[in-house]
Order: sequence, then structure tokens, then C-alpha cells
Amino acid sequence: MPREQLQVLTALDVAKTQWYHFTTIVIAGMGFFTDAYDLFCISLVTKLLGRIYYHVEGAPKPGTLPPNVSAAVNGVAFCGTLAGQLFFGWLGDKMGRKRVYGLTLILMVVCSIGSGLSFGKNPKAVIATLCFFRFWLGFGIGGDYPLSATIMSEYANKKTRGAFIAAVFAMQGFGILAGGIVALIVSAGFDHKYKSPSYNVDPVGSVVPQADYIWRIILMFGAVPAALTYYWRMKMPETARYTALVAKNAKQAAADMSKVMQVQLEAEEEKVAKITRVQANSFGLFSKEFARRHGLHLLGTASTWFLLDIAFYSQNLFQKDIFSAIGWIPPAATMNAIEEVFRIAKAQTLIALCSTVPWVLVYSGFY
Repeated sequence: MPREQLQVLTALDVAKTQWYHFTTIVIAGMGFFTDAYDLFCISLVTKLLGRIYYHVEGAPKPGTLPPNVSAAVNGVAFCGTLAGQLFFGWLGDKMGRKRVYGLTLILMVVCSIGSGLSFGKNPKAVIATLCFFRFWLGFGIGGDYPLSATIMSEYANKKTRGAFIAAVFAMQGFGILAGGIVALIVSAGFDHKYKSPSYNVDPVGSVVPQADYIWRIILMFGAVPAALTYYWRMKMPETARYTALVAKNAKQAAADMSKVMQVQLEAEEEKVAKITRVQANSFGLFSKEFARRHGLHLLGTASTWFLLDIAFYSQNLFQKDIFSAIGWIPPAATMNAIEEVFRIAKAQTLIALCSTVPWVLVYSGFY
């Protein structure tokens, strides 16, 4: 017996690609854009943090972050991301995608600004507050990941659902590219305004006091795309699948999608009640029936994503160290602090422009 489905959901599944599909891609994709910017912009400024806060008098090379501090600064956001995915994924099923979507954006805006303000003058205070805000920034990013993908999938039709979700994920490449461009512009401006000698000429003078603003501006810029996206996210109606099947409000789901799709849809309260009774007897996520039907699918998808992310995230976080090792950027001692930021940003921008962005476009089916 075929499973009964609401008219509004059938209309979404068979709808031709329309303008609202592309606006949803942009709105949901800006979340991934912001996520990638916030997660990976830290790699552009960690060497600068080492020069500013961990300078050793008389050392032949500029100061660097101690291994434990470097691991904390680079990795704390990902700890928050894991926790945020679990928490906001659950909350999105309880409160609705739209409402929780707004909460994650507010958290990301506040914590991006907080990361740049990082209180204190001594290294421990600055790094501690930076890690605190980076953790909660990651917590918000962790919520944005599943919600952006879920909203896109619930708005898309069956034919193009995979391509549209991939297009949303593709915005990560543009976020990484934007991080490099912002760092290039900021460092070039400061280098032009505040000229300083290289480290091997004047170790102390190679780090001008104004260099402390550079990493703060780069980190705080992550609040801009998140804040700009908030208005449009709040204008989006709740997804029909959540409104009809979880909130049990078929009338509201039909009204919302009638406006979005510009077609007249009927509310089907009786059918919702019938579907609800069927769902009450269905199996849960942690049931044996789910494991039997979808366990291999879940394991295969999760494990391949896990292996992909090991390479993807580690490469984007630590490629700055590879640049130095292969001689793509000069030795740190031959540059001043601001020039080093510019060189790292230039290399990362080139990689994003020539590799990351083209491949995420191919992956998304645009080529």
C-alpha cells in the first residue's frame, strides 16, 4: 500500500525549479559561507598571535604559539561544533528549523565579535578569552550546519534535491576564499600605513603595536555575513514538512507554501491526523528496525564524511605550516609580522581560488 502524503508535500517534491529554490540556496548557503570563514580564518592569524604574545627576547626566530596553546586556539571551535550539531539538531526538531536558525546566527554574530575583542593584555588572558568565544562560536556553527542542510532539503524538489544541498555546501569554498581576501586587504592596508623592519633587522620593531588590531578585525568580520543573513532567514517561512508533520498545522503549511510557490494549496487536517497515527507506530532512530533498514546507509555516510573531514579541515587549518616547509613563503625571520600575514593570506587565497572553489563547484554540479 503506497504511503499517503499531503498535497503540499507532493507539490514541493514535483515542483519545477523556481526562484524560491535559488533564494533558499543563497540564504542557507550563506550559513555555510560564514561557517567556513569563521572556522578557517583563525589559521591566517595564529602566527601573528605568536609574534605578538609569545616573543622571546634574543631568539633567532619570531615568537610562536606553544604547542598546547596552538592546539587549543585551532581546535576549540571544532569541539564546540560537535556539541552544537547534537544540541541544535535536537532543538530544531523540537522548536522548528526557523526559530533555531535565528538563534544560531545570533550566537555566531556575538561570538565573532567577542573573539576579536578578547579581553586582557597578558597572553594567558587574551588566549583564554579567545578560546572561550571560539568554543561558543563553534557551538553556533555546529547548529548552522544541520539546519542549513535540512532547510534546503525540505524546500527542494526530488529531482534536484541532491544538487541543491551540494550547492549549499559549496559555499564553504567561497567562505575560505573570503577569509583570504579579507586578510589580504587588512594586512596590506596596515603594512602600507605602518612600515616596519623585518625580524632579523629589528626583532621588537618588526611587530608594530597596531598589528594587534589585524587579527581582531579579521576574526570580527565573520559577524558581517551572519548579521546580513539574519533578516532574510527570519523572512523565510518554516518548512512545510516541519509545520505539517511535526507541528501538525496543515493549514499554516499550505498557506506558507502557497505564498512561496505562488499556487493555491488546500489544508488537509484530516490527512495530517491519519499520517500522525501512522507515524505513532513507526520506528525510531535508535530502534532495531531502523538499524536493519538504514544502519548500513547511516554508517557508510557518516564514516565517509568523517574521513573526508579529517583531510579537509586539517588541510585548511595547517596549510600555513606547509607553506613555510616547502618554501612557498620566505622564512619568518626575513619578514615583519604584518608581511607574514599578507604572505599567508595570499597563498591561502590562491589555493582557494584555483583549487577549493572550482572543485566545490564541480562537486555541486555547476560544471
